[in-house]
Amino acid sequence: MSVDKAFRDMIRNEIEVQLKPLRDVVSRLESGTADLDALRNVAERLAPLAEVVGPLFGAQLPAAKPGRKAVGRPAAAARGAVSAAAPVGGKRRGRKPAAAAADGSRACAIVGCGKPSRTKGYCAAHYQKLRMLEKTNRRPSAWVDYAPADSVEDIKLPRGRAASKALAAAAQAANG
Repeated sequence: MSVDKAFRDMIRNEIEVQLKPLRDVVSRLESGTADLDALRNVAERLAPLAEVVGPLFGAQLPAAKPGRKAVGRPAAAARGAVSAAAPVGGKRRGRKPAAAAADGSRACAIVGCGKPSRTKGYCAAHYQKLRMLEKTNRRPSAWVDYAPADSVEDIKLPRGRAASKALAAAAQAANG
């Protein structure tokens, strides 16, 4: 019994030590919210005076009542300043078509593709095809890494049953 009680006291003391900084922060936050409530009350009491004196000093009145948050999107005038700085149609992602040729990049290695190369000399679509061909051990010898532009003939992959037969044949060739 005494070992159990000593163990519980030890755990309780350790928890108290670990929670003390958290309790201090919570008490400071509670005192801060009290200060914020006092400031809000002062602002609400001064609101009628601000409505009368504000226009004399060039202050604009808020559109909503004090203490209430406006609902919905901001007015068109407020949005106009933000949208004037942003490009039309939002932020563009990816490589710009005109910049692809200007920065020295080349076209895809597949004959007739014409898209800019992204990885190992192939465009994104043909690189995915290359990865799939490597994964299934069907990569043609002409499909080399960093091939020159328009130098590799594209292959047409079989679909459906023919694809499963081709995969089985490739697996047998790899094992045999």
